[in-house]
Amino acid sequence: MTLATTLLAAAEEAHHGNVAMETIIFGVVAVAIFAALGLVTFSYRDVANRHAGKAQAFAESRSTDLDHRAGHGH
Repeated sequence: MTLATTLLAAAEEAHHGNVAMETIIFGVVAVAIFAALGLVTFSYRDVANRHAGKAQAFAESRSTDLDHRAGHGH
């Protein structure tokens, strides 16, 4: 027998079990990755309001520049 036929014979004899259970790990890994990315996204929630005083002061300092312009920048 050649190596290829020996491997094919061994592959036919071996029982690999439930293929669906072997592939569930891919779904578990995907859910874990999406959960981690969701936590990162959630951590940026309400970031704009953390510095509301700074944003208001910046808007007030720039408001005089906007008063001199007319229209939409044309």
